[in-house]
Amino acid sequence: MFVHRLRDEAIAEARRVRGQCSEDLKFLKTWATKPLTTGAVSPSGRWLARAMAAAVDVAWDGTVVELGPGTGAVTAALLEHGVVPERIAAVEYNPDFADHIRVRFPGLRVTVGDAYEFADTLRYAGVTKVAAVVSSLPLFTQPPARRRHLLEQAMDVLEPGRPFIQFSYALVPRVWIYRKA
Repeated sequence: MFVHRLRDEAIAEARRVRGQCSEDLKFLKTWATKPLTTGAVSPSGRWLARAMAAAVDVAWDGTVVELGPGTGAVTAALLEHGVVPERIAAVEYNPDFADHIRVRFPGLRVTVGDAYEFADTLRYAGVTKVAAVVSSLPLFTQPPARRRHLLEQAMDVLEPGRPFIQFSYALVPRVWIYRKA
């Protein structure tokens, strides 16, 4: 019995590693061909993804909008955190990643669109109330005015106290702090 359990655990871990390697390769290939729209060479790590998801209160009304889900590292953490798939609207610019997300997470609303045109993209996706925004966008590949436009649109739809959660890999200063008047 103990040997079977160990074997089953080893097989499960091998499948997880193989799946992770496959996603890493997909991400790297996409980054190599479109570095300005992908922004990173590999998916977010589990610890980062979990930390981002932990900032979302599953009791909040509305849709959790995920910007730039890539291969789904943060999406998986949101689901593990307790956000049901029907409450997540993923906005992905890359159609290949969007297809991957649809297959990997059935029930998720996935829209191929431009997250930097936040208001229009949300209307197109049918999102009317936003609980939180979780973003893995490569902000620093965009001009400051475009970044500001995104953040202003997001702040306009978020209720006070609701977060816009962002991580970025960059060797430049962080994004300015935006406070809604």
